[in-house]
Amino acid sequence: MHDIRAIRETPEPYIKGWDAKGLSGQALVAQILDLDGKLRTAQTNWQSAQAERNDASKKIGQAKAAKDEAQAQRLMAQVEALKAKLETESEAERAAGQALHDLLAGLANIPATDVPPGADEHANLEVRRWGAPFAIAKPKDHSTLGEQLGLLDFEAAARMSGARFAVLKGELARLERALGQFMVDLQTQENGYTEVSPPLMVRTEAMFGTGQLPKFSDDQFVAIPGLETARRVPQSLDELDRMPEMRWLIPTAEVSLTNLVREQVTPEEELPLRLTALTPCFRAEAGASGKDTRGMIRQHQFYKVELVSITTPDHSEAEHERMVGCAEAVLKALDLPFRTMLLCTGDMGFSAKKTYDLEVWLPSEGRYREISSCSNCGDFQARRMDARTKAAGEKGTRFVHTLNGSGLAVGRTLVALMENYQDEDGRIAIPQVLHRYLPGMTHIGGRAA
Repeated sequence: MHDIRAIRETPEPYIKGWDAKGLSGQALVAQILDLDGKLRTAQTNWQSAQAERNDASKKIGQAKAAKDEAQAQRLMAQVEALKAKLETESEAERAAGQALHDLLAGLANIPATDVPPGADEHANLEVRRWGAPFAIAKPKDHSTLGEQLGLLDFEAAARMSGARFAVLKGELARLERALGQFMVDLQTQENGYTEVSPPLMVRTEAMFGTGQLPKFSDDQFVAIPGLETARRVPQSLDELDRMPEMRWLIPTAEVSLTNLVREQVTPEEELPLRLTALTPCFRAEAGASGKDTRGMIRQHQFYKVELVSITTPDHSEAEHERMVGCAEAVLKALDLPFRTMLLCTGDMGFSAKKTYDLEVWLPSEGRYREISSCSNCGDFQARRMDARTKAAGEKGTRFVHTLNGSGLAVGRTLVALMENYQDEDGRIAIPQVLHRYLPGMTHIGGRAA
């Protein structure tokens, strides 16, 4: 959400920021200020009419005390007319306020000043690179490896759930579980994150708070109990919001972890909060038709270790760099080659003001693929959640800054591990750092079929 007062007083950064996101910043600011003007005019008119009504009501008593019935009648008529005016101005205020809220709620965060300009991923900047791509003659992709080993079954998943699901079996299922446990242990034991087991289903206001709603409702899954309830579900998001039994399946634990501070004032001395969770994630992938339909790169259901930081405005940039390092540490420990990219203005997510992507090397594709995004959202989410902080001894509060990142996406890490650690027989070597999670195992699979 955006600060209407800041837009009113210093519109230039918003014009430039939305221009950089491919929107018409000048037109948007003009529209926002027009609605803001209508809202403030309606509020002023209502207050003026209310003052007149109060004054006239007081004079009615005085007129009756003076037995001036004619004056009393005139004042009563005036009060009735002012009542109608109050209703009109109240409706004008409600309409302008709702229109302003809806407009601001659908507008992305503005980029930080050091974010490179650009329309898409082709303008992203490589910040650094770690490790050299493995030399593998004729590498197989993870789908082929898993299917030949009899440990990855897409057909069984499709029979029960449809496309973009997978069944992992035996040693591969154990490896996936081990990866998630290793990631959580690294973040909690070495990087100071507190592990949380959060809800996987949340209310509409929680999804709104982190920016998934209302703009990206088509990308989400909704859980509605009862067949009869499901049959009467309306299509309008506003109507859905009025159904208290409805819950959204989290697309990422960012939603649950960040909303832990919603509508709270967190003492500044308790910041930063560093939270992590290993959870299933659910995504409809509505905008991904035709993309990565084979394999485990883009699934409706997957596991991810999420990193969330809640901090003060003056420490969020340093916290962002620290979070990126915590995510990179996972890939380094697994000895997986990767590069760190600074995203351009046109490739960032809705809530982010600055984002780094980690991209891991996939031998079968001969290129790097995203495995983590780490974003600083500034106070954008905090305003939507009313999440504030207060320094000891001070009266006022200020909005916290929120940050989130993947540390990492377990499925994509499993894909990278399978492809980078394959041998000519189709076996998959297990990195040394995972051996304690898989006692007695050094490889997955024997000779491929």
